[in-house]
Amino acid sequence: MTVVAAQPTAPGSRAKQRTRTKAPDRAPAAVVLDLVIPVYNEVRELEASVRRVRAYLDTELPYPARVVIADNASTDGTAELAARLAAELDGVTAVHLDAKGRGRALRAAWLASQAPVVAYMDVDLSTDLAALRPLVAPLLSGHSHVAIGTRLARSSRVVRGPRRELISRAYNLLLHGVLGVGFSDAQCGFKAVRADVARELLPLVADEEWFLDTELLVLAERAGLRIHEVPVDWVDDPDSRVDVVRTAAADLRGIARLARDLARGRLPLAEVAARLGAHATAPQVGLVGQLLRFALVGGLSTVAYAVLYLLLAGPIGPQPANLLALLLTAVGNTAANRRLTFGVRGASGLARHQGQGLVVFLLGWALTAGALAWVHAAGRPSRAVELAVLVAANLLATGVRFVLLRQWVFRRGRTPRAVPTTVP
Repeated sequence: MTVVAAQPTAPGSRAKQRTRTKAPDRAPAAVVLDLVIPVYNEVRELEASVRRVRAYLDTELPYPARVVIADNASTDGTAELAARLAAELDGVTAVHLDAKGRGRALRAAWLASQAPVVAYMDVDLSTDLAALRPLVAPLLSGHSHVAIGTRLARSSRVVRGPRRELISRAYNLLLHGVLGVGFSDAQCGFKAVRADVARELLPLVADEEWFLDTELLVLAERAGLRIHEVPVDWVDDPDSRVDVVRTAAADLRGIARLARDLARGRLPLAEVAARLGAHATAPQVGLVGQLLRFALVGGLSTVAYAVLYLLLAGPIGPQPANLLALLLTAVGNTAANRRLTFGVRGASGLARHQGQGLVVFLLGWALTAGALAWVHAAGRPSRAVELAVLVAANLLATGVRFVLLRQWVFRRGRTPRAVPTTVP
């Protein structure tokens, strides 16, 4: 047995890691693929899954591959079982970490690998093993940098409950809207990456748990790397112990953090792209993504409008308060949508966009002013009724605003798009 040190980390940045591996049966250079199975308290499933994977690799792959069991601080005997399997089976090694975290286990195993391609799959083998060859092939050929299994392709065959289906689709829709990603399925536990790419990207990935997959993919896409998608057959594990609520909350925090880091240019993706022979790109947000971002900006603008109106209506009257509140929020709304929703940055065209935005504002003001005149014509409404009517009219004006901003103010082909490579 040999001892391999985990990748060094900055003091205090991550929990202390200790990695132990069994010496491989072949020389490290002969191993083409390291397939990592991250585990935590999986003593019931581990042996059957590892034997099944090892048998598949021996009979179906035309190149040497190794199974790496990456245990992250199990407490049920998983580590001992992994060590026994590594001692018993050729082409199986065991890695143990003292700190919990699936992302932490993947990071340690992938960075310690000497194989040209590294991959991972979940221990429950929800993904059909037949997808492994088409997953790895484009990486070995040099065609792609990263490969992922997708359960959202039309040709995929997926068996899972409606709750997980809804959560998965909502999560990927959120990624498309907030981060403008192009890949379809961030969470499928079946991914492969070229080792040189992993060594470039993993030091930039902050997450140590479930969000590592998403973060790695977003960074790869922003660096202009090719991401190959393989439709998979996938059967949900009914005994899954993943805390969906906690994981979803952590993923939302991860999305917010990653969006902030990208917006502030904290990640040197242009340099990574240059070293890998790629070209960093800005995200291309489609209609769904634009709608989600516009809805977020519109929601915040509506809240700001309501607060301003309530503050101003008493001192200056309903109609002037409506006009001033709309004017102030319209300027901020146009600026936010220009940058976040339609991806336009820089000073070029700024004055024209704000001018056109004011034209759109006038249409919105006409709608809300008309609604306000109508409600006052019917009597003397309370402030709450008055505000409710104005909010409803403002929502209608918001829909009109989106159409005009997309088709007129920020129509593609009319606005300059020279953007920094690290800004979403």
